[in-house]
Amino acid sequence: MAGDGEAPIVVENPEGAGAFVVLCDHASSHLPRFYGSLGLTADDLTSHIAWDPGALGVARRMAAKLDAPLIWPNMSRLVIDCNRDPAAHDLITTETEGRAVPGNEALATNERERRLATVHAPYHAAIDACLSRRAATGRSSALLAVHSFTPLWHGESRPWQVGIVFGDDRRLADSVIAGLGNEPGLTIGINQPYAPADRVYYTLARHRRRANLPAVMFEIRNDEIADQDGQQRWADRLSALLESLEPARPAGHAVA
Repeated sequence: MAGDGEAPIVVENPEGAGAFVVLCDHASSHLPRFYGSLGLTADDLTSHIAWDPGALGVARRMAAKLDAPLIWPNMSRLVIDCNRDPAAHDLITTETEGRAVPGNEALATNERERRLATVHAPYHAAIDACLSRRAATGRSSALLAVHSFTPLWHGESRPWQVGIVFGDDRRLADSVIAGLGNEPGLTIGINQPYAPADRVYYTLARHRRRANLPAVMFEIRNDEIADQDGQQRWADRLSALLESLEPARPAGHAVA
């Protein structure tokens, strides 16, 4: 935001010629100085409540391998969650995983609108602009979202190493699930640990509608991608699989 010296939206490899566009909604734990700590501890601000640890590292490596544009907001989801509808009650959360977020309580309407105007709207505008540029040059597009999740949730273990999240359109998801299913010892969640009904699919649902684009979300357990080696392994695994797929296009949508 103004005066912080950080661009709120980052677009990498904007002219990438591959078939995919990579999105990373919760890439960053960045808080502009204006917000201080939002009343949270330093440990809180490096934890999953502030961002998706490891997700950006995987997304960047995938984008490089797939020659894909990569778009991400350089802002903690504690400021505003770009993967939520603007009308959602937790667009700007006041409580997360049992922890209050004091800096977001009793938020003035103009502050909410400022966050929408400076982060949320520009992020989605950047995605729209990228897809429009690609369509204008005759490139097809399929959307990939990269997220991470915690190994434990309210004391319950989450056994999946990766979750494949998808809506009604299964064109990419079914191929990805089949491909990953060929790897022995890999535990795959199918719309686990989250599903679109959990309201985690807003970005993909919003942007795939423009031309019935294939789309899929990867939720990788964050202990799998806690370091660069893990991020590289997952980027290599997913990119190799995706490179083998020709994103399907429905009749009448020769161009995305």
